[in-house]
Amino acid sequence: MKEDAYGVAEIPDKFYFKIGEVSHIAGTPPYVLRFWESEFKQIKPKRTDAGQRLYRKQDVVLVLRIKHLLYDRKFTIEGARQHLKKKYGTPAEPTPALPDLTEIRAELIHIRDLIDTRRP
Repeated sequence: MKEDAYGVAEIPDKFYFKIGEVSHIAGTPPYVLRFWESEFKQIKPKRTDAGQRLYRKQDVVLVLRIKHLLYDRKFTIEGARQHLKKKYGTPAEPTPALPDLTEIRAELIHIRDLIDTRRP
């Protein structure tokens, strides 16, 4: 796995990551990720039927942002939480990196309708 200028591993192009993979990418132990999950409501990994956490790519990016705020910029947990809330909105709002699913759905329906009208 390659590393960038900050020594952080690049995020592989996958849909889901297990906690061990995220731990390796972020360079933090899994128990830290579980703690951050309880402190930062924006981190919401899916759970399998067996209870295993599956992180999405945007979750991994958020973990790396949190690590940067806490370790590099020396924010407190509360300070990092406020910074993320101010910069990226409340946990109920999608982060800027996430596309709005209603917009995507509307665009796909529009494309489907265009295709249907052009068929002979």
